[in-house]
Amino acid sequence: MGAKAETWLWIAQRASAVLLAVCVLAHLLTIIYAMRHGLSGAAILERTRGNAVGLAFYSLFVLAIAVHAPIGLRTLCQEWLGWRSASLNWCMAAVAAALFAFGLRAAWAVFA
Repeated sequence: MGAKAETWLWIAQRASAVLLAVCVLAHLLTIIYAMRHGLSGAAILERTRGNAVGLAFYSLFVLAIAVHAPIGLRTLCQEWLGWRSASLNWCMAAVAAALFAFGLRAAWAVFA
């Protein structure tokens, strides 16, 4: 990849990191709220069913993960394994697609 593409990957990873920080904080605060109010798993699922805002939030969370993790994994593969061929980019695209698909499926199961 060229320098311009590498720069865009760097920007995408940093931007997704910021989004992940916000999402993780909101997720942890939600967990703390649920624990302090003694909510059971069934009670939590009852509250999440049909919640479009929750589905949108966790879909954004999943998107941030699907962008952030493969870029970091790509860098690790380059530095530790010396894997620098085009197959690395295809493999990381597959990882990103899998993370996105499975993450959306999980969010859909909780909120739809």
